[in-house]
Amino acid sequence: MPSSPNLRIALITGAGSGIGRAVAQALAEAGWQLALLGRREAALRETAASLATPEALVLPADVTDEAQVSHAFAQLEARFCRLDLLFNNAGVSSRKVSVDELSVAEWRAVVDTNLTGSFLCARAAFALMKRQQPRGGRIVNNGSISAHVPRPFSAPYTATKHAITGLTRSLGLDGRAHDIAVGQIDIGNAATSMATPMQQGILQANGQIAVEPTVDVAEVARAVVYMASLPLGANVPFMTVMATAMPYIGRG
Repeated sequence: MPSSPNLRIALITGAGSGIGRAVAQALAEAGWQLALLGRREAALRETAASLATPEALVLPADVTDEAQVSHAFAQLEARFCRLDLLFNNAGVSSRKVSVDELSVAEWRAVVDTNLTGSFLCARAAFALMKRQQPRGGRIVNNGSISAHVPRPFSAPYTATKHAITGLTRSLGLDGRAHDIAVGQIDIGNAATSMATPMQQGILQANGQIAVEPTVDVAEVARAVVYMASLPLGANVPFMTVMATAMPYIGRG
């Protein structure tokens, strides 16, 4: 169905839980119409049921699979005719062990999801944003504090998040000619299920185990909504949202 000229369309990857679900809820409250992409259809439908806007488009897909990503974006275009925001959020981590104990398969699983998945979704969004009328849109990549500094035993995750920064910069440069704005949000200790280890005690750079503070995931979602709300002539290239007292600012 053709979209209303005043309707803003957002696609969120990893939308079935955590940060993805919180951002979906915040965008819905701000009046966005949503497409929810992720591997678990049941979780996506739970997110859709929690939204304040009309029924969201549920897109079960694996971001590592080129054909599945292409099919999902074709469904999006058929439903809404355009895309105004892609939140590249899907991501995984690996076992917390020394790099010599990681298999190549474990390395590739993280790279395929965090980096190649973000590339595949950005590529599809870029193509649609270039040809739609009016043209243009925004891509927000979920980086991480790990895009700046690593935690112990996190080589695959940290490497991909550093690479996301390069992807953000490159897409931002290439998007200028097409009214496509690209930014990145780097998140530290958002209070989701993934942050449970921080609340129980997590390994620090000096070898100690320490409990770390967390920040309400709703604050992260508010930040993404702000980035998304800007006119395409303005952009937040990089934003860091973190628990104020987490040990990131300082020496480990």
